[in-house]
Amino acid sequence: MCYGKPRDYRGAFSFRGVPMTYILYGETGSGAFCVEAALAEAGEPVEFRQIKLDDNEQRSAEFRVLNPSGKIPALQLPEGEIVSETSALLILLAERHPGAKLLPPPGAPARPLALRWLAFMAAEVYPMVEIADYPERFADDHKGAAFLKRRAQDRIRERMLSVEAAAAAPWFLAEGFSALDLYAAMFSRWRECRIGGWREDNLPRICAIAAALAQRPALQPVWNKYFPNG
Repeated sequence: MCYGKPRDYRGAFSFRGVPMTYILYGETGSGAFCVEAALAEAGEPVEFRQIKLDDNEQRSAEFRVLNPSGKIPALQLPEGEIVSETSALLILLAERHPGAKLLPPPGAPARPLALRWLAFMAAEVYPMVEIADYPERFADDHKGAAFLKRRAQDRIRERMLSVEAAAAAPWFLAEGFSALDLYAAMFSRWRECRIGGWREDNLPRICAIAAALAQRPALQPVWNKYFPNG
């Protein structure tokens, strides 16, 4: 892995112009966790290029050449194409690496349930995280931003309770480990669920899933990188 400042975003290692590995653009406080964890489960090497959220590097003109939305994570495929959106990347990696069992295969009884909750977290939880983290982007004054932040935090917790209720044990899907475990555990580690011990009191199944993820051999280095405090 490479942990350097992302100045030349397009300069990948290549053979005859084609990248030889996945290149992940992200930050340890972002959804890059899910993507790197999925690649680890698949046994695929990845070059990590840090995009510093504190410096707004994701909104720089250089990075927007790769991802016009100015958001992370973004993944450069070995073929050279750039793909973004965490949920889309999880589905893509599940299709490209079926041996990792990131999602039930098409036609499997658990497939509809898996897609439903993957879409739910992508559409109902993730957007609220942006509002909670950056309320000033959505309000004209400090008072309005503070109000939006509180409401977004409430919505995140409300929707994570729905995810908790849908989760089986010891994994989200009764069939076993999947990308849904990565997604749900990631949200539970972020600030909105962590404050005041809220997650321990309200998300026992997801907390158990997170503990199990931290012990999976392929995932341990990735988990410790993104969540060193557990």
